[in-house]
Amino acid sequence: MQVTSTFRFARISAFKAREVTREIQGLPATDALALLKFVPKKAAPMVSKTLASAVANAENNNGLSAADLVVKEATVGEGTTMKRIRPRARGSASAIRKRTSHIRIVVTDELPIVRRGDKKKTATRRKATPKATAATAETPASEASAEA
Repeated sequence: MQVTSTFRFARISAFKAREVTREIQGLPATDALALLKFVPKKAAPMVSKTLASAVANAENNNGLSAADLVVKEATVGEGTTMKRIRPRARGSASAIRKRTSHIRIVVTDELPIVRRGDKKKTATRRKATPKATAATAETPASEASAEA
């Protein structure tokens, strides 16, 4: 079962908040909450609050266990932009855009729990091939010249 939580009109640009939400996608909800405590970004407490709300919704409304929940989707969309002006020289003005965003988190108990440490390392090391040295390269040539 999927459970969602949305933080609307968060006072942060969507571009900045997406950096944080990318890090928690696919993680177990408990691990994602622990990770967000140590992320030094303004968006981290906002995303953490939204994720905690999604977990609470799953527990209270649907009777799911918090230990079984996985962050299926964490998206950030652009909200409304408040337009302000800043006075400039010679009576002109420049625009200031105060951006907002909508943070939406979907948790589910249908996905298997896979922690980052449990994943197999996909990068395989290249096996070292023995390099041909000058002595081994000359040996067949010297034998061939000796036979002729």
